[in-house]
Amino acid sequence: MRCFTVLGPSQTGKSTLVEKLGALEGAPKKSVSPYGLGVTEFTFGKEVWCALDAPGANESLAHAQDALLASDACILCVSPAPEDAVLAAPYLKVIEASGTPCILFVNRIDEPRGRVRDVISALQGYSSHSLVLRQVPIREGDKVVGTCDLISERAWRYREGQTSALIAIPESELEREHEARAELLEQLSEFDDWLLEELIEDRDPPSDAVFAISSRVLRENKVIPVLLGAASHSNGILRLMKALRHEAPPVDVLLKRLAASAKVPENALAAVSFHAYHRQNIGKTVLVRALKDGLKQGALLGGGRLGPVQEPGTGKPTASGIPVPGDVFSTVKSDHLPVPSLLTADAAKAAPEWTAPPTPMLERILVPESERDETKLSETLTKLVETDRGLTVMQEEGTGAQLVRAQGPVHLRDLCKTLAEVFHVNVTDRPPSPVYRETISKSADVHYRHRKQTGGAGQFADVKLSVHPNGRGDGFSFGEVVKGGAVPRNFIPAVEAGAREAMEKGPLGLHVIDVGVTLTDGQHHSVDSSEFAFRAAAKMGVRQALAEAAAVLMQPVFRVEIHIPSMFSGSLVPIVSSFKGQVLGFDRDETAKGWDIFRAIIPGAALDDLARSLRAATQGIGHFSKAFDHFEELYGKEADAIINAHAQAAHAG
Repeated sequence: MRCFTVLGPSQTGKSTLVEKLGALEGAPKKSVSPYGLGVTEFTFGKEVWCALDAPGANESLAHAQDALLASDACILCVSPAPEDAVLAAPYLKVIEASGTPCILFVNRIDEPRGRVRDVISALQGYSSHSLVLRQVPIREGDKVVGTCDLISERAWRYREGQTSALIAIPESELEREHEARAELLEQLSEFDDWLLEELIEDRDPPSDAVFAISSRVLRENKVIPVLLGAASHSNGILRLMKALRHEAPPVDVLLKRLAASAKVPENALAAVSFHAYHRQNIGKTVLVRALKDGLKQGALLGGGRLGPVQEPGTGKPTASGIPVPGDVFSTVKSDHLPVPSLLTADAAKAAPEWTAPPTPMLERILVPESERDETKLSETLTKLVETDRGLTVMQEEGTGAQLVRAQGPVHLRDLCKTLAEVFHVNVTDRPPSPVYRETISKSADVHYRHRKQTGGAGQFADVKLSVHPNGRGDGFSFGEVVKGGAVPRNFIPAVEAGAREAMEKGPLGLHVIDVGVTLTDGQHHSVDSSEFAFRAAAKMGVRQALAEAAAVLMQPVFRVEIHIPSMFSGSLVPIVSSFKGQVLGFDRDETAKGWDIFRAIIPGAALDDLARSLRAATQGIGHFSKAFDHFEELYGKEADAIINAHAQAAHAG
């Protein structure tokens, strides 16, 4: 079986393209996972093929990346409008990082949206590989009615729902065809000395030789050839499929690439797991591609026994039950297989770094509708994280509620749908509570005596304390300058412990940070003094001092790195400023052509709004990662509103 992934932005016709490719020589078998990955098996040219139709939403990019891990090649499906080229930027970035040979297919070419050369030029801005045009359109007015193949120098006229008809190259297209062919040969000559010599000697190379060179450079991932068509009308589909058949590399090339990334011998790498999902009453289903012989139910794979081997499109047992190298299959009762991963018999190796999904930007608390589902929700989210690396799960600070980080609102909606339909856990969501702190703005001295008399031994501790602000980020500190044994040395650790306890909740009801406490003097009783008494005295004394030391609200501030196509960088300055953030600057992303890394400091309360504004400003393409940087003071009406809201929430709780 040969396997390829079709990926690209939404609304470019990917699913229609896969449907038409699968129907060229018979009825395909198709299934779609809950995460939107389509798996289509079909036959073409006496070979079995598997097409992985990756979901087009940017929030599902992780599933497209994982599909590439198991693919011999890929088809990047793009719009014929030059202004839409930026929407393909995330996919070009992932394709290049993966090293997957790619054919770029300009779909819906029948729509008069712009010139092909402008589309290629715009896309080239996001690709380090040369985009090599293999066809030029034949136009009648504004309408594209066929294409000229630049290698064979033959022309085809589109026919609705049928294979194209061979025609003579129209006189009006000859000059453009000769010009484009010369550009093609010049680009290919960069990778072949013989062809370069032919061009220098002004000889026209034969088509067969050029086809062979074109096939080699695709297999070696040197260029990205560009083909044209309109999948909805079956135009250009057969030519695309023939290019895949003759030019895409076989599975052993994928094996070499994956073995090198995992640093394992090729003969040890048995398979790659690339997708998983949960089904009601069935459990975890894992999609696997075999890379060597010997895989069958019960075989050792990934350090455990392989479960039943099934057809990915139907879920039925495979005919032989023993996949051969290249076959894609699904398996159940193989929960030990992580996804994505590179599998040997004894272990599951981590997938290459390029498969890491973008950092989730949307944070929400999931609240189960019934109390009995609280424990079940935690267990279920743990399972879902195993099959969706774009999802992160943790607990909210302070409340312990289930906090999820999703790629965006669509991803969150799909998560809630899966919880309800597969696991019968209905949830609502809310934003997490911002994490605020408090500190003090001036020093305060306090004298506190703890005295308590019960029937037996009493409690006595007398402390004099000085409380003062520390520098930002210095945290809590404790010192003592007691003289003459007024407070015995063995009780001083208890004083420090009590002071630390007082920091857990200050006058504003928040955790106190960046405060120093100094024990200056005190008294003790030979019988009634104890560690407990001095701990209680220090705790109450520090609380009293904090109340006198002008409490100040502190808000968290984060350092963010925003990854965006360069054309959007200018729009981020006013966005960051509107959230009272600080622009630190931006640099070119050395790992992705046409991308910038924009750095800024943003208040934590604005991160949710930043995610929404970023999606709107970059057509859903931009994403950011965050790291806590520091706490800073917050004053005025905004601070008053936060303090009042916190007090009301604490009272209600």
